Amino acid sequence: MQKHYLQDMIEPVVEELGYELVRVMTIGQANPTLQVMIDVKDTSRDITVDDCATVSRALSDLLDEKDPIKERYSLEVSSPGLDRPLTKPAHFKRYEGYLAKVETEEKIENRKRFKGKIIRADEQNVVVDMENVEYTIPYSAVAKAKLVITDELWEEYQSAHEAVEI
Repeated sequence: MQKHYLQDMIEPVVEELGYELVRVMTIGQANPTLQVMIDVKDTSRDITVDDCATVSRALSDLLDEKDPIKERYSLEVSSPGLDRPLTKPAHFKRYEGYLAKVETEEKIENRKRFKGKIIRADEQNVVVDMENVEYTIPYSAVAKAKLVITDELWEEYQSAHEAVEI
């Protein structure tokens, strides 16, 4: 999980506004899209369109001033969704017990793709259980990772977002 120069520029602005930066990614070659994925720090509420608009306005000003992308591009600020990317040790820790897909840059125990339950996570590694075999994956080897939508994840999401009747 390497830091990106755009991430280093964008993250302080996002953090100052009270949000967490999940991922920064450029998509496409001709007229690329700069995708900035954010989340709320307060997990008792969901991110809203207004939150994304607030961050988009602040980032537009920053990007206009710094001009880090020379060609024409679009800025997209979005939420991570249920099958959210896991980009920081804290994300893996937060989702211990859930199913994730992890791809690595180099082979770990003769494989580069893992799909299993996150058993535990610390500051250096995540341990994933695949069919009762535990794999320890250093974050430095992770190319990309994301949660897998399961019935358990969906049910937890729905129960956390049930309407309260008065």
